Amino acid sequence: MTQIYERVALIGLGLIASSMAHAMRRAGLAGEIVGTARSAETRDITRELGFCDRVVDTVTEAVEGADLVVLAVPIGVMSEVAREIGPHLAKGATVTDVGSVKRAVLDAVSPHIPDNVEFIPGHPLAGTEHSGPRSGFAELFENRFCILVPSENADVDAVDRLTVFWEGMGANVETMDVDHHDLVLAVTSHTPHLIAYTMVGVADDLRRVTDSEVIKYSAAGFRDFTRIAASDPTMWRDVFLNNKEATLEVLGRFTEELFALQRAIRTGDGEHLFDYFSHTRAIRRGIVEAGQDTDAPDFGRMGKKS
Repeated sequence: MTQIYERVALIGLGLIASSMAHAMRRAGLAGEIVGTARSAETRDITRELGFCDRVVDTVTEAVEGADLVVLAVPIGVMSEVAREIGPHLAKGATVTDVGSVKRAVLDAVSPHIPDNVEFIPGHPLAGTEHSGPRSGFAELFENRFCILVPSENADVDAVDRLTVFWEGMGANVETMDVDHHDLVLAVTSHTPHLIAYTMVGVADDLRRVTDSEVIKYSAAGFRDFTRIAASDPTMWRDVFLNNKEATLEVLGRFTEELFALQRAIRTGDGEHLFDYFSHTRAIRRGIVEAGQDTDAPDFGRMGKKS
């Protein structure tokens, strides 16, 4: 793979940014990778691990001369970071992000981006329950989707360049309307995470089941709930506060479906349950056939970070 950007600035050095650095290094996509994070400890760990060419102490230092700036910080601080870096962005640079909500990010960042800089929001649909600079690995984005949300008047060359960049890290790239993205992700990611947090909370509250029993007898279903619920609490707090409308819409639909299933169980309607489970099983098969998971008994997770 050939170099796509001369200097990439990573603002935030958690799972996604560190994985991007490893993937860029592997494919030779960047001439130089500069990183920064708010925490001095995170910066020191990154220097120790060496996945950035330079680690600097401030965001203004990081973006100096960068032709790609990646905002990999919590959604709640996007506006503050964008305001700080705006005056220091290089002419002709591209700014992107990796947040899982796009309307809120667009509204927070866009006002601070100069006219001679392109802002192309992005969202790699990849991750694990781990966080921090030690959690990154180059294979995170392989055969995963990355959604770009360019504006209607976005520079075509800048979008194409960012697309090739993500493809170089192994991702399948698609573009999407900003509000449609937030609805799709409310269905496929945000609401499932909220349900997982809730189910783990229910198990904790149900005192007739002891803590030791929850841990000892965790079958695959509950075990996967706890895996999802182990994700970064700051990130997920910001997701729900910033994708409120779409999440509430999907939660409303989920509640309707749950009531229908409660009624079927209460009335002994086995046919409804069988038909419902058969339909949802087909959706699972579709996910496997699309290459987004495996039908192996361990779901391909044994010995992997993802």
